[in-house]
Amino acid sequence: MSRDLEKQYGPDVDEAVKHTDFDAYQTELVHRWLRTVAFLATGLVPLFFVLDVILLPHELIPLFALYRGLSTALILLQFVILSRTQPGTLSYFHGYFASFQIGGFIALMTVHLGGFDNGYYVGLILVIIGVNLLLPWRGKHTGLNTLIIIGMYLGLNFAYPQPYDGRLLVNNLFFLCSSGILAVSINELRHRLIANEFSLLIKLKEARDSLWGEMELAQRIQMSLLPRQLNISGYDIAALMEPAQEVGGDYYEVFETETGARYVAIGDVAGHGLNAGLIMMMVQTSLMTLLKAEPDCSPVRALETINAALRENVGRLGSDHYMTMTILKLGDEIIEIAGHHQDILVHRYASNSLEIQPTTGTWLGITDDLRGLIDSLTLTIEPGDTLLLFTDGLTEAGEDSGEMFGQQNLEQLFRQGIQGEPDTIARTILDGVKAYQQDQDDDMTALVVRRCLGHKGRASARHGSLSLAYPSSQKA
Repeated sequence: MSRDLEKQYGPDVDEAVKHTDFDAYQTELVHRWLRTVAFLATGLVPLFFVLDVILLPHELIPLFALYRGLSTALILLQFVILSRTQPGTLSYFHGYFASFQIGGFIALMTVHLGGFDNGYYVGLILVIIGVNLLLPWRGKHTGLNTLIIIGMYLGLNFAYPQPYDGRLLVNNLFFLCSSGILAVSINELRHRLIANEFSLLIKLKEARDSLWGEMELAQRIQMSLLPRQLNISGYDIAALMEPAQEVGGDYYEVFETETGARYVAIGDVAGHGLNAGLIMMMVQTSLMTLLKAEPDCSPVRALETINAALRENVGRLGSDHYMTMTILKLGDEIIEIAGHHQDILVHRYASNSLEIQPTTGTWLGITDDLRGLIDSLTLTIEPGDTLLLFTDGLTEAGEDSGEMFGQQNLEQLFRQGIQGEPDTIARTILDGVKAYQQDQDDDMTALVVRRCLGHKGRASARHGSLSLAYPSSQKA
């Protein structure tokens, strides 16, 4: 789950989650928080020297300055080592060593200040609380760490015995042990919370893997349905699709039947993901089956067949998806159009003018009978005339302010690139929209159809071009 998890928790945590290795996960957290402990200690240990100067006899100040200087130097060394090394078994050693050396110097200070009767033992409580509560390790480590600190306090003061009040020693030990018990309890509870967090991260990874697996399958379906060759006699055709990370349902088709009938179709399935891909597969199968059975059928007939297939099969998916689609039957002088989709932009070669051809009809998949809902339109076509068919991913692309690219800007891009070949026009349009938008939320498709020059009657074959452009985040 990669980039998001790595950004939030770090690459080692990402690897731990991938391999469901909780120990590695916790070790990474301990290692990271040890750097925080070391950083804080380098400031707090010398800061307490101010208290030494205020409270201690002047003859002890140089010695205590030496102790705090050595402790700070060791902490700085640990910070450097922790910053340059990877998490591992030694990460826990650093946690023990930090408590050991800071607690050891404080225990030495209590010896110089009169032993068990002196209140400087409170510094040991700060070490127990500060180090153990900042480190996300288990309660057993906290307990052992606390025992080491208390053991040094007792050992050094018994090694250099001084008169003491037994009641004060009991009091001191009571507070030290209570602090340790409190720290153990909190750390053990936190360990359970961390384990629960890790379990949730594993489930999140599994869910995301499943989702991206579905997205990858949907995208493969989408790509497999698109025509690889755009060969239509008398026309030069180019198509360029920029898929979104989450498949948006764009579909187009370019097909010439064995009788010479030429068809271009473009559509957009409402919704995203695997269901959208399955619906595209139904549409492509229905259209290709019909064109092979009725190689000279009308666009209206094709849409009625596709709609019937969708109505019969979409319900089985438990889905309410619908689809916009326009089918063009290309002739030498007339283009027959049917189906509701985006407007068709028409550039007239002779007059160098731009026309807007609206599409009419209704969505596919929402009603059983399309009779009376879809009309057939005709459009005259002359050599050099160019059509732009597109999906709403182009016009609805948004910038930072949320304002959409819009059809007027699309028309301007079309005019700017009209002198180029169809593939150049499609690329100009896609690049212009991508430069405008902030994030791509939907598939973007541009399909450019140009009537070949000099072939008004019987047209010659021209090879079209197809290009599939992927966002950078999808490149393997």
